[in-house]
Amino acid sequence: MQSKVLVFARRSASTLSLWVLVSSIFVGGRAWAVLGLIGLLAMIATYEYFKMLRAAAIKCFPRFGILLAAVYCGGLYWHFLHGGRVVPLDADALAIFVAVAVPFSLQLRFPIRGIEGLLAVAANLLGFVYIAFLFNFAARVTFIAPGTEVLPLVGSSGKCLLLWLLAVTKFTDMGAYIVGSMIGRHKMIPHVSPGKTWEGFGGALLFSQLAACGVYALFPQQLGFFKEWGHVIFLGFLLAILAVIGDLAESVLKRAINAKDSGKMLPGIGGSLDLIDSICFTAPALYFYLKWVILP
Repeated sequence: MQSKVLVFARRSASTLSLWVLVSSIFVGGRAWAVLGLIGLLAMIATYEYFKMLRAAAIKCFPRFGILLAAVYCGGLYWHFLHGGRVVPLDADALAIFVAVAVPFSLQLRFPIRGIEGLLAVAANLLGFVYIAFLFNFAARVTFIAPGTEVLPLVGSSGKCLLLWLLAVTKFTDMGAYIVGSMIGRHKMIPHVSPGKTWEGFGGALLFSQLAACGVYALFPQQLGFFKEWGHVIFLGFLLAILAVIGDLAESVLKRAINAKDSGKMLPGIGGSLDLIDSICFTAPALYFYLKWVILP
């Protein structure tokens, strides 16, 4: 019990500190600050990913992987800071091409030992797509919202939409943790994450709706492009499910390489990758729903 209380206290302190940081950036509304925070988390998570692979003696090309993530983030943010709203498809295709071609080229220097070379290429590709590519949909969500043409500030709709995304995702994590710790009895997927319970999953769905509906009620004008409560409620459930899957996806990664946490940046939470794992799944879903359903 003392251990659980200590972990909860550390997790709460880290969460509170993060929300203070996010709130200060939200109030300031500077585009470079918003993108800087997203980029910093993406780069730290990328570093943690390759560090975990190296600790597990998995062959990879970390310097290239980190460089590619930095160049991709830089190009993406340059596009947004110069008035771009939607990233051209060719830019993403080029990044994926480089993420595949260069590791294969680097592997040519080494002898072939079974599937080691393929795993090295796959590990680098996964690191780019999973972290730098997917997590940066948080930036895309911010700038696809109406009213982002007020640069160097982020439009009020963009800020509130990013806040809505973070609130729904993190309240899902928080609901699963609190309810699961209090009344969790029935294991959800014990072979992947022994701590996850179905009671916690119910708490995740409940807390996600509290965040989704609560933030929408607080900023009805800025989030008016949602048009109706039906979209808000549906997205609340959808993002909650994806947030849980995103958290479990990182559990698959960590169990496969026998790692407990991606890092020790945040007491009670872990590293940057532990922080953003669920956002890597919720941000793309929100972006495509907005682009194809709400803002066609």
